[in-house]
Amino acid sequence: MTEWNTPHLKLILIGNSGVGKSSFMTRFVDHRFTNLYRATIGVDFLTKEITVDRRPVILQQIWDTAGTERFHSLGSSLYRGAQCCLLVFDVTSSVSFEALDVWKKEFLVQACPSDPAAFPFIVLGNKIDLDHRQVSTSKAQKWCVDIGAEYFESSAKEDIGVDKTFHSAARAALHLKVTMWRMEETSRLQTHNRTRSKELKNAIVEATTPALLFSITSITTSEENNQRH
Repeated sequence: MTEWNTPHLKLILIGNSGVGKSSFMTRFVDHRFTNLYRATIGVDFLTKEITVDRRPVILQQIWDTAGTERFHSLGSSLYRGAQCCLLVFDVTSSVSFEALDVWKKEFLVQACPSDPAAFPFIVLGNKIDLDHRQVSTSKAQKWCVDIGAEYFESSAKEDIGVDKTFHSAARAALHLKVTMWRMEETSRLQTHNRTRSKELKNAIVEATTPALLFSITSITTSEENNQRH
């Protein structure tokens, strides 16, 4: 990755089936919403180019919209390489909120990030346009503080909080990608410097060995001559 490349970021949306992940994604990418519910089989994939802090980035959005046990085997290949994970729940369903802890743990197991404690999570409470709310904002915020995640609320139907959430996720993902790239560059330079240092040492040894041998031979010969006399 260089200053002139357009970063490709991978965001994952996970959570129980029916919490509105597909609708939320479609609203952001295609600016549309439908009341017709269609359970996705397996995973969906969409991309969109946006600007984050005056820098263009391409979001490669892949998310598990199935949210059921029979698709959990897809987790490893699905989650690997993600730079940000959005944990999505329905504010009218306490069950979907309580399931987030399991989803988070499963993601960390399957994705194997190099630094789990520093990996960026964003918690999203969807469907705030509906009545009969079961999960309060304060309850969700408290859990987010406990796990070190940002919290957003949204309505895919009314287009509330959609862009703000994804831009925050993209910013977090970009920060992680740049951090990892810098760490890899530092490691590469250190390895290069160690290799170069070893090569120089070997060259010095090879260059000085003939002279050293000549010096030792001369001294030995001189000592032998002195002993004869």
